[in-house]
Amino acid sequence: MEFRSMRFFLAMVFVAISVSWSAPGVAASPKVVASIRPVHALVVGVMEGVGTPTLLLKEAASPHDYALRPSDAAALADADIVFWIGASLESFLEKPLKTSKTRQVALIEAVSLRYPAREGGAWKSDNHAHEHSHNHNHDKESTDPHVWLDPGNAGNMVDRIVRELSALDVENSKRYEANAVILRQRLASLNHEIEEMLTPVKRTPFIVFHDGYQYFEKRYGLSGVGAITVNPGQKPSAQRLRALRDRVRKSSVACVFAEPQYSDGLVKSILEGTAARYSVLDPLGSNITPGVDAYFLTMRLLAENVRRCLDAK
Repeated sequence: MEFRSMRFFLAMVFVAISVSWSAPGVAASPKVVASIRPVHALVVGVMEGVGTPTLLLKEAASPHDYALRPSDAAALADADIVFWIGASLESFLEKPLKTSKTRQVALIEAVSLRYPAREGGAWKSDNHAHEHSHNHNHDKESTDPHVWLDPGNAGNMVDRIVRELSALDVENSKRYEANAVILRQRLASLNHEIEEMLTPVKRTPFIVFHDGYQYFEKRYGLSGVGAITVNPGQKPSAQRLRALRDRVRKSSVACVFAEPQYSDGLVKSILEGTAARYSVLDPLGSNITPGVDAYFLTMRLLAENVRRCLDAK
């Protein structure tokens, strides 16, 4: 009798497991990889309630010179889809993705208006002549890839993420779209908040560590006048540094910004003997906990640091 009861119990367990495996709505979520925190945050927001994407750059490292780890390579190999900005930013992903069959989405392609890197360390007052829109024929060495620093661009990126995930995972397409509506509303509120925060310092000149803030500057009408380097991995020439020191002295530059991924020695050498202030900008949100809020916290912190350093009060 006990033997029959045990057989009956095991049979019921088997049926329950079989039903749970075949029940609708329990399909595995797609395996998604995102390159940097801002991209990861937007993908997390779209996927909320469905699954969680894997973040590649977890520590305070620069995508310009990051080296893939074995765990990163394994995540890429196992992914159904990879979201990144593109080869002009995450150059370390270009080669592995070129040889991979995994679906890959370069989110820079979601942005129609893109800018080339500006020429020289101290930008000319007529540099707008060099700042024209490009579509899809970019030279990766000259394009400014930091497109997420404009919340409007982030909204375009969200639209592309939704489209790609919905095509891959039709069952959850309505959830992705509903999450995107919330994200777009948050992005609109963020944009309004930053506009109000930065309006008082629009005309105050400043210098950044590398030319990666054009989208932020143009969205909020800021007055960047130079960059220490175009490529953070290459030391600027002595001529470039002299030009920047001259610009600091002659243009009433209020602040020179460093970045946490790189030594601030060059920044401090330019500041020496001037009245300009020092601060740090982190466009990647390297020290912010990954998640949907990481994008919004990164942008607010960026705006707060710009406002605080430029505001003489």
